[in-house]
Amino acid sequence: MALVDLIMPKLGESIMEATVLKWHKQPGDTVKMDETILEIATDKVDSEVPSTAEGVIEEILFQVNDVVPIGTAIARIRTGAAEPAQASAPVLTAPVQQAVVVEAAQPIARPVQVTSNNNGSSNRFYSPLVLNIAASEGVSMTELETLPGTGNEGRVTKKDILQYISDRKSGQQPAQARTTEMVIPLSKVEATQPAPAQQAITTYSGNVEVIEMDRMRKLIADHMVRSKQTSPHVTSFTEADVTNLVMWRDRVKKDFEKREGTKITFTPLFIEAIVRCIKKFPLINCSLDGNNIIIKKDINIGMATALPSGNLIVPVIKSADQLNLVGLTKQVNGLADAARNGKLKVDDTQGGTFTLTNVGTFGSLMGTPIINQPQVAIMAVGAIKKRPVVIETPAGDSIAIRHMMYLSMSYDHRIVDGSLGATFLTAVARELENFNGEREY
Repeated sequence: MALVDLIMPKLGESIMEATVLKWHKQPGDTVKMDETILEIATDKVDSEVPSTAEGVIEEILFQVNDVVPIGTAIARIRTGAAEPAQASAPVLTAPVQQAVVVEAAQPIARPVQVTSNNNGSSNRFYSPLVLNIAASEGVSMTELETLPGTGNEGRVTKKDILQYISDRKSGQQPAQARTTEMVIPLSKVEATQPAPAQQAITTYSGNVEVIEMDRMRKLIADHMVRSKQTSPHVTSFTEADVTNLVMWRDRVKKDFEKREGTKITFTPLFIEAIVRCIKKFPLINCSLDGNNIIIKKDINIGMATALPSGNLIVPVIKSADQLNLVGLTKQVNGLADAARNGKLKVDDTQGGTFTLTNVGTFGSLMGTPIINQPQVAIMAVGAIKKRPVVIETPAGDSIAIRHMMYLSMSYDHRIVDGSLGATFLTAVARELENFNGEREY
C-alpha cells in the first residue's frame, strides 16, 4: 500500500493558482486512472483534474472555494502498490510538514529559511506561493508563525500574507524581531497564536445595493491589478481608413458564408494584418523573464471575447501565421462559440503571445487596454465610423466620406520603447488601409 499525492497541475505559464470548484470524489471513494476527481477554475478557464493513480481517496486537503497554488498537493490516493508511487508530472512538491528556523539577531529583510521536517509532529502548511512572497518581502518565519490564517484549517493564504505586508508597510503591524536560533515545530506555535480578528462591518449611506463579485470577476480583477503592478503601461493611438476593407467584406460576406459555412467578421482581417506586422517587428511578440527577453517564434494571437455574463475571456489562435484567411475565420468563430457556450478547453486559452481586443463591438471609439501577462503588448480596435476626411490625390485635396477606425496599443515600457510601439501600431494601420479590395479569400 502506498500514498500518492494528487498535485494541482500547471495550467499555463502565467497561472500561479486555481480555485477548487467541485469535488467529484470524497474520502473512501474508489478512483481509476484518469478519472475526474475535481473541477478547478482559473482567471482564464474552468477545467477538470483527472486522477494520476488508481486506488482509494485517502484524504482531501482543500475545500470548495479554496485557492490553491500550482504544484501543491490537493488530495492523497491510497494505491495497492508496494512501493510509494510518484504523482504524475508534478511542477512543485509542497512539504506537508515543516519546521521553522529562527535565527538570532538577523535583519528582518533576509529571505525566509525553511527546513523540511518529515518526522516532526507539525501539521501547519505553508504553500510555495506564500513562502515565495514571504521571502521576497522579507517576512521572517517568526512573523509567519503568528500570522492568523483564514484558509482551510487556519492556513495562511496569499490574501493573508499580502494583507499583512500591506499593514506592515503602512505601520499598522510592526515587524517582529527574531530571537534565538532553534527549530520550533509549528504545531506548538499554532496552539498559542491569536484567533483571526473579526472583520468590521462596513456601512453604506444612501440607497444602495451591494453585490458580491462572482468568482470569475474576482479572478479577472486580481489579474488586471497584477498586470498593472508588473508592467509600466504606455498606450499609443492612431487611426486608419478602412474603407477598402469594409467594402470588400460587404461584397463577399454572403458568398463566403455559403462557400465556407461560416460568417466572416472583421476580427480575422485584423488578426491577419497584426500577424504580418509581427513578422516585421518580432520584439512585439515576446515576454520578459527577469533580465532576459524571450522572443516567441510562434505567433499565437489571443482575442478578447465577451461572455453572456459580461465577463471577458481570451481564447488563443495558435500558429496564426500558418493560417490563411479562411482558416483564421473558422478558428475565430469556433473559439468564440466555445467561449460563449462554456466549452473552452484549458489549452484554448494558453500560449498567447499577443492579444487583440475589439472595444468597438460595444460602441467605443478607442480604449486603453491592459496587457495580458506575460505578454508585452495588447491592441484595441474601436468602432468603425463614417466621417468626412481629407483625401490627398495627384489632382489635389478633396473631402470624402470614409470608414474610419481608431487603433490603440498598450505595451510594456520595460521592453517596448515608444518608437517601436508607435511604429508597430502605425504599420498595422497601414496594412488595413492598403487592404486589397480585389483579392480572393
